[in-house]
Amino acid sequence: MALSAALVGGTAPAAAQDAADLLVRTTRLENQLRQMSGQIEQLQFENRRLSEQLRKFQEDVDFRLNEKGGGGRPNTAAPGPTGAPPAGGSPQRQRRSDAFDPTTQQGAAGAPQPLGGGGAIAGIIEDEYAGGPATGQPLDLQGVGRPVPQGGMPQDRPRGASVAAASGPQTAKEAYDLAFASLQRKEYEQAEMGFRQFLQSYPRDRQAVDATFWLGESYLQRQRYREAAEQFLKISQGSPKASKAPDSLLKLGMSLNGLGAKEQACATYAKVGIDYPAASNSVRQGVARERRRSGCA
Repeated sequence: MALSAALVGGTAPAAAQDAADLLVRTTRLENQLRQMSGQIEQLQFENRRLSEQLRKFQEDVDFRLNEKGGGGRPNTAAPGPTGAPPAGGSPQRQRRSDAFDPTTQQGAAGAPQPLGGGGAIAGIIEDEYAGGPATGQPLDLQGVGRPVPQGGMPQDRPRGASVAAASGPQTAKEAYDLAFASLQRKEYEQAEMGFRQFLQSYPRDRQAVDATFWLGESYLQRQRYREAAEQFLKISQGSPKASKAPDSLLKLGMSLNGLGAKEQACATYAKVGIDYPAASNSVRQGVARERRRSGCA
């Protein structure tokens, strides 16, 4: 009997330990499942948001094309006897509130440029910098990059051939290094494709901010100022504490100056000193150089 009691006493702790291990594993699996479910929901939300932004951007492009081509379909109804609008004709299409009138605002800062330079940044510049230079105060870029009515900032748009090669780099580091090597060789179109493929494949990688910055640089070097400004805006608004944030604000000012928005560029340079008083010497020297080049007060 004593032997039986000893055997039973030895078996009970082992069974309790197995049950405890099973409970720990089950709890761990449940936590992982909850995390994966949350990630899936977040990805689904972002996918819906990107789809909506793409739809709005396409509508914005169609609207600008219609404006450039003469305002849409011609009205074929016969005019009235005194030159009044034709009977039964559709009313004239209303101009959107965020669209410039090229006949009265030619050369204005942020005015629409020829298609191919990216159209959405003009509305962002107009909205986000309204009232800044006029008051003589540095621009408040805290809200830059928020959704803009009738279009908003588009996501990166593919140009030319597809950037998804059949056999490409296998890791995030390889993809980043390959794109950066193209940038160093001044193969800016190839660098653009590489960084966009990197950001599409690894949007949450620790080098995503740097990749966004170099993507903007690839545009800036080819004087595609609107697309460059879009990328630098993303960093200034979304990652203001990143190591590339001061450089991005400087490059944003350079892009705005390239667009002809001198006042906005000067206010952006002033913002660098306010937000990043401990910026590197190269950034401070760049700000001073660009302020002189832009003729800032």
